[in-house]
Amino acid sequence: MGIQGFGSSLKPYKNPKPRLLLPLPLSLLPLVLILLIYPNPPLSAAVELNPDHQASLLLFKSWLLDPSQALSTWFGFNCSSWAGLTCHNQTGWLISLNLTAINLSGPVHPALCKITTLETLVLSHNNFNGTIPQCFGNLRGLRTLQLGFNKFSGDMPGTFVKLRHLRELSLNDNQGLGGCLPSWIGNFSKKLEKLDLSSNMFTGKIPKSLFYSESLEYLDLGNNYLLGNIGDFHQPLVYLHLGSNQLSGTLPCFLASVESLSVLNLANNSIVGGIPTCIASLRALSRLNLSSNGLKYEISPRLVFSEKLLVLDLSFNDLSGPLSSKIAETTDKSGLVLLDLSHNQFSGEIPSRITELKSLQALFLSHNLLTGEIPARIGNLTYLQVIDLSHNLLSGSIPLNIVGCFQLLALILNDNNLYGEIQQELDALDSLKILDISNNKISGEIPLTLAGCKSLEVVDFSSNNFSGALNDAITKWSNLRFLSLARNKFSGALPSWLFTFQKMQAMDLSGNRFSGFIPDGNFNISLNFNHNDIGPRTPKEPLLIAIQGPKIKAFATVAGSNELSFNYDLFSAVGIDFSGNLLHGEIPAGLFGLQGLEYLNLSYNFLDGQIPGLEKMQRLRVLDLSHNSLSGQIPENISSLQNLTLLNLSYNCFSGVVPKEQGYWRFPGAFAGNPELCIESSGGKCQMESIPTQPAKAFKEEMEDGPISVWVFGVSAIVSFYSGVVSMFCSARVRNYIMQTKV
Repeated sequence: MGIQGFGSSLKPYKNPKPRLLLPLPLSLLPLVLILLIYPNPPLSAAVELNPDHQASLLLFKSWLLDPSQALSTWFGFNCSSWAGLTCHNQTGWLISLNLTAINLSGPVHPALCKITTLETLVLSHNNFNGTIPQCFGNLRGLRTLQLGFNKFSGDMPGTFVKLRHLRELSLNDNQGLGGCLPSWIGNFSKKLEKLDLSSNMFTGKIPKSLFYSESLEYLDLGNNYLLGNIGDFHQPLVYLHLGSNQLSGTLPCFLASVESLSVLNLANNSIVGGIPTCIASLRALSRLNLSSNGLKYEISPRLVFSEKLLVLDLSFNDLSGPLSSKIAETTDKSGLVLLDLSHNQFSGEIPSRITELKSLQALFLSHNLLTGEIPARIGNLTYLQVIDLSHNLLSGSIPLNIVGCFQLLALILNDNNLYGEIQQELDALDSLKILDISNNKISGEIPLTLAGCKSLEVVDFSSNNFSGALNDAITKWSNLRFLSLARNKFSGALPSWLFTFQKMQAMDLSGNRFSGFIPDGNFNISLNFNHNDIGPRTPKEPLLIAIQGPKIKAFATVAGSNELSFNYDLFSAVGIDFSGNLLHGEIPAGLFGLQGLEYLNLSYNFLDGQIPGLEKMQRLRVLDLSHNSLSGQIPENISSLQNLTLLNLSYNCFSGVVPKEQGYWRFPGAFAGNPELCIESSGGKCQMESIPTQPAKAFKEEMEDGPISVWVFGVSAIVSFYSGVVSMFCSARVRNYIMQTKV
């Protein structure tokens, strides 16, 4: 991507004082002949290191921690045996020191500044700390200085102004390095070609000198705190990254870089106005990222980029109007690889000409106002790996032609108005990892042929009109991490293979018509369900995700080879949700032995029996067994679950006494609707929990007026009904009658 770096030009030094030529013995004549034939031996030949430079290097080493023993070769006088050194082949002077990525840490000893013959100094990708020595300004012969990816702090040394031969200055990714950029940064060296100050804490405006630095080709000031208007640069840049700052104003045309600019990244700033059509005149542009700004208005139909453009990201703006029918030129061998127009206000239909972008590998159009159907010829894009059309107003069915995208890794169509059934031919997408068609109107059964999608990891069919029983096609998805079939019309018994997925992280079958027993067995297969060491989580994350559902973030990048790299993050608590079904019988004891579970919701079923021990579920934060027919006493070990935030055992048939020392005061309303249950009060008296006074107060505090507040309101409205009929559910005869008549 752009200019990756610049090598230093090495010139042999001449002895300042000529010496007298003395007669040579005949025995030395062969050596003289060799020197005449090869006057400049290679730099890798054995050269004796200058003694003064050796002393300076050893002082430099004395301040460092070297756990990998990378500098253990620093002894003796043979320059070629010292790691990271390049010496001049005649004088033995050190001209290059490259110690990149060898796990060194500590401050830089000022003795290094005494090696004034250095032309290249590379200390990047280590853990050097402290301030950058002011004496670096004494290294006036430097052409390359790379100090990136360290822990330097403080301001940029003012003595850098003396480095008039510098071609590359890279101080990126130090984070503690900051202050205002000096006014001379653009004109201290008339040879400066690359300047990388990204991912630091620099503040203030971009100095005017940078806009007129004639030799500058590569400029990266991204991920800082720079502000002010984005000005136009007056030199032919090749790479410009100003993203993730606080820059404002409107987009300039970069006319001086019409023939040279390859990468332009201005993302995550406060740029306003429209996208000027002159941006498309940047003929060498291969990557354009204007995402996360305040860009508005329609995209002009005259804004058509050249076939050299590989990446176009205009996401997270306020762009509106119809999608342009032609956004970029394309040929059989070149054209757009990634197109991201998501999170805008685009409306109208997806233009059919988008299927002419034959090189396209990732298409993100989510979170817009797009209508109409998915283009029927979408399958013509045979290189596509990611399609995200979610959160629009699209209608119609999933086109059968989509199987032409045989390299597809992610198909994300959730939150639209799609209908119809899943085509059996969809099994041709055997590389598919993510299939999300939730929140649509898709009906029918899961086709048996979908077993061919053996690579599936995330499947979300929730909030549709699917029906029928679960078939064995799902068992072929051996890499499954997340499965949601919630809020459909599935029926029948839960299959015995339900807990056989080794990588399963979350399973949601809630809001269906599943009946019969919860299958007993195979609980020890899922690593996430069983392991207690799956990493820390923020305190509220499991509760929020368990209630609101998981989030999937898919992202793609294009490497220098023009090949797409796709990955995704699954933000989900580890848990099981079988609530709102027709399940009956006892809860298998093995279910309560899953040490990795963070939430378990079996509410609104017809489960009976007693709750087994919960002492193994130390990660559990959410436990909802409400609205069942569970009986017996409340297990004392529930109160020992330190991470438990939400507990709801209301409207069951529990009995006995709950001692006050068990600490159940943390869960007000958790035992409501259990007429035979006695909650011991502070005065030692028995308080019957028939009607909740503050149901799910813990829920409300966690969610802050979210979905649980609505749940609390609903409970308060219907609590009188439940308090009248709860005793009937404790009767086996009445319970069996209800199970037989419920649809």
